[in-house]
Amino acid sequence: MDVELLEIRQHMGQFPPFDGLSDELLDAIAEQVEVSYFKTGSDILELNDTLDELCYIRSGAVEVYRRQGELYNRLGEGDIFGHFSLLRNHKVRFPAKAIEDTLIYFIPNEVFQRLCEEDDDFADFVELERPRLETAAEQQKKSNDMMVTRIRKLVTRYPVMVESTTSVQQAAKQISDAQASAVLVINEGSDNPRYSFQDSEGKTWQMCGILTDSDFRTRVVAEGLSSSTPIGEVVSERLITVQSDASIYEAMLTMLRNNVHHLPVLYRQRPVGVVHLSDIIRYETQSGLYLVSNIFNQSSAQGLAKLAPDVRAAFVRMVQEGANSQMVGSALSTIGRSFTRRLLELAEDTLGPPPVPYCYMVNGSMARNEQSIVTDQDNALILSDDFVPEEHDEYFHALAAFVSDGLAACGYTYCKGDVMATNRQWR
Repeated sequence: MDVELLEIRQHMGQFPPFDGLSDELLDAIAEQVEVSYFKTGSDILELNDTLDELCYIRSGAVEVYRRQGELYNRLGEGDIFGHFSLLRNHKVRFPAKAIEDTLIYFIPNEVFQRLCEEDDDFADFVELERPRLETAAEQQKKSNDMMVTRIRKLVTRYPVMVESTTSVQQAAKQISDAQASAVLVINEGSDNPRYSFQDSEGKTWQMCGILTDSDFRTRVVAEGLSSSTPIGEVVSERLITVQSDASIYEAMLTMLRNNVHHLPVLYRQRPVGVVHLSDIIRYETQSGLYLVSNIFNQSSAQGLAKLAPDVRAAFVRMVQEGANSQMVGSALSTIGRSFTRRLLELAEDTLGPPPVPYCYMVNGSMARNEQSIVTDQDNALILSDDFVPEEHDEYFHALAAFVSDGLAACGYTYCKGDVMATNRQWR
């Protein structure tokens, strides 16, 4: 399978209802997909046109309308549309228009029907064979279940691969440039059929090992090896891998049984990614409750800043699990207030106890429990009547700056209107 088809199947394999399909069915889709580009404002489907393909949004955004022209739905990357027409008379019932420059994968009706026949979960998703009997809670439990979610869902990019003759210095630079934590070592040839694969140009390679960031420390730096040492001389011949359609639970057990933290993910014999144990732990812990607990376990502002990506991950997971806007807004506001409270505690640890009592206020969307994933900070300080500017203002300015800078590092940008406790008007 060439690189383009591999990219198609990997992308679709991350989104429902395709994320539960076998590799065989994903292959069948990728081989039949037709790709079309639509400029902003152009029609994708027009009312009563004949439709013989399922539409999958690779990138961009689409609005779907009712017959009378009212907005029915707004869709984005990974969403599908057109399936209602395929289930009935193949006539477009809901017209669709690109509201951004959009790339669409068109999946032929024959493939769509095969998916419905061979995969019950896919059929359920498009409401074909039986009504949805599961409650929302049961669906959520199923979507989170490590026993059924495939490890490919955690693969977010292609692995870093270098030839065994590459120097350890060059390999380390590639790892650093890619912000990866491991590199796969490959050789020309096919001495080991289990790990042999072809690249997009038809050249045959075989994977012969993996070198992690900790391996660089223990096998290269600690041993005092020259930076020109070929990486093939230090890589371990012990290679533990997992297939891309294995469950996350299987992958975790494989790691634990073999005492490894990095696991190359293969599509057949071809490496398509590397999963770290922390990826699996993060998958199971990307809930607001865990994140709040983790926030209060941090001992520095720098530690809090490292949790910023987890806020977005928690947001994505809540949306995928069907949380409504009120639930999402409330959860994100709770997370934001937790960052603020912990920063206040750390500020007092650094600056000492406050000279007079104070109350730190959060304002705006965070106060209304309506926070979104993209937001700024709005805050103020209420100070005791015993506050004397000449004696106490330096402390509270430093405290406000500590918290405001910390929030900015955590992803809560400074207020453009300067509605912050660092502004003397707001304390």
